[in-house]
Amino acid sequence: MLIVIDTNVLVSALWSKNSNPAKLLYLVFEGTLKPCYDYRILEEYWEVLKRPKFKFSESDIENLIEGIKSMGISVVAKPISVKFEDEEDKKFYEVAKFCNAKLITGNLKHFPKENFIMSVSEFLESLN
Repeated sequence: MLIVIDTNVLVSALWSKNSNPAKLLYLVFEGTLKPCYDYRILEEYWEVLKRPKFKFSESDIENLIEGIKSMGISVVAKPISVKFEDEEDKKFYEVAKFCNAKLITGNLKHFPKENFIMSVSEFLESLN
């Protein structure tokens, strides 16, 4: 199954190894889920995760991003004319639409209400 992972999900996964976001990443790394991404998403992952306030080690960040790259699919998504309150969120939406993937986020209010956009817990429940 194809998914697009919002950056806040990665932050939560690194914070708490027993959280639902960490369980989602486990499913990625075991090959059950395949992340879709583009260069803009990878840049945001790196920029956000390396912020000093999070105190994540550079090796943890590199391992996470390299794992996503090796397990996932890199795409060049077509721009979409939907307006976003924060245009930085649009790239996740564009990649999800392009890949026909689920968009997994911790901030549902940042995205349009569409059935392919889900919280981590909603998504994990849908797998059962």
